[in-house]
This record gives sequence, structure tokens and C-alpha cells, in this order.
Amino acid sequence: LQTQFPDADKIETEQDKKAFAKLFGEYLKVENILQNYDEFTGLKALQKVDLTDPEAVTAFKSTYYLDDDAIDQLKNIPMPSERLIQDYRSTYNDTRDWLRRQRASQEQSESTLDWDDVVFEVDLLKSQEINLDFILELIFEQNKKNPSKEGLIDEVRRHVRASLGNRAKESLVVDFIQRTDLDAMADKANIIDEFFKFAQQEQQQEVEQLIQAENLNPEPLKRYLEISLKNEYASENGTALNEALPKLSPLNPKFRTLKQIIFQKITELVEKYKGIGGDL
Repeated sequence: LQTQFPDADKIETEQDKKAFAKLFGEYLKVENILQNYDEFTGLKALQKVDLTDPEAVTAFKSTYYLDDDAIDQLKNIPMPSERLIQDYRSTYNDTRDWLRRQRASQEQSESTLDWDDVVFEVDLLKSQEINLDFILELIFEQNKKNPSKEGLIDEVRRHVRASLGNRAKESLVVDFIQRTDLDAMADKANIIDEFFKFAQQEQQQEVEQLIQAENLNPEPLKRYLEISLKNEYASENGTALNEALPKLSPLNPKFRTLKQIIFQKITELVEKYKGIGGDL
């Protein structure tokens, strides 16, 4: 990975995207197997130990039942940094999203590559998923280390984009950081509470904006959204979506296009706000 793709941000051509997706999928499978071994757990933990601090080294040896010889062996094993793996995960997720958009558009017919032999290891990504509370706690911790909000945002973006379940909340998390006095947060629990209050207010505003922009029926739409948010996905099945749409005959040639545009906006809204709670 580090030889072929040293910079995850520069994987741009379709050929590189496919090669990277296959290779990182193999990495995820190998990493999943290695997680079962104490030696690998110790190796990962060693990357965060200050080896110049005798007390930290002693505590590490005690925790992982290692002696000096074992630590010397681990030190000689090259490990990609946690930040690099986060960048790879983010690019892997981006590639999966990009391919899904390609297949939903006419551009897929212009592709010269066959992606059928690429399997995205979604279950493996989910097995190592970090939750939203962890990301919010990270904001509290990193705010003490980063002198500027720009540095804090860059660090938090890495974790959000590497998260399969939370990447749709990136703009929400960034807006929270920019518009909140983080220094006034007393502890991690405080910052979690404040974020959910902020996010629920943003959710209400965004729902109202969607209603106004698309001339939707408010009550049917909110009922449909409540079900979708509870299920954590939006569905076109049933009549709930149609009831929320503007008055337009299904026979009208514009109906299908309009429905797809609105459904896409609702899908994005649900992805962004699922798990947030609150009233619509």
C-alpha cells in the first residue's frame, strides 16, 4: 500500500481507484485476522508509546506481558501510522461512494474497466467502526492540543471520513466546531450534550428548508422522515413518500424525475441525521 499509494489523496484515475480498492480490501482482511493475535495488539499499542519514557515503557510491558527482547523485536516491524490508515479508510469509502454514483449515472457506460471483481469489505469496516460519541470526545481532547480550529477540524475530519456510519455527518460536525465555544465545555459529557442539541436544531431547520424549497406537504413528510430516521434509511416503497410530494399526477412525465430528486435529498438528510433524535 505504501509503495503503490503513498498519498491517499492522490488516487485519482479510475485505474488507480480500482487497484487501490482491491489492495486495501486485502489489507482489511489481513488486519481482521491479525486482530486475534496478542502480538499484533501489542504492536499497534507500541506505536503510541513514548519509548524515551521509562515509566511508559514499564507500564506497556506490564500490560502486554512483554520483556525487553520482545519489545526490540516489535520495534523492528514496520507499521503504517494510524493517520495513514485513516486516510486509506477515507479514500476506500470515497471510492465506494464514487462507484455507486457512477453506476447510477450514464458515466458507467463510458468506463473501460470491469469492477465486478472488486468486493468492498463493508462488514470489516463496520466491525472496526467508531461511534459518534468517540468522535465528539475526540473534539474535546484535541481542542486542548490544537491552537486553532482549523487544525482541530483537519484532525476530526480524518476520523469522520474514515467512519462508514458517520461520514455523512462531516458538515454537521464541522459546523458544530466552528460555531461553538469549545473552551467553555466542562467535560466530554458536556460536549456530547451540546452537539446533540445543536444537531437537533439543525435538523429542524433543514427539514423546514426542504419543505419550502420543494413545496412538500409538511405533515406527511415529517411522518415519512420519522419512520426513515428510525429505520436509518429512506425507502421508496409504499405510499408515504408520494403523500409528501407536491400535487402532481403520476402520469405527468415530470413526476418520476421530481420524485427521484426529492428522494435523493431525503436520503442524504436521513444519512446525515440518523441517530440524532429530537422532534422534527
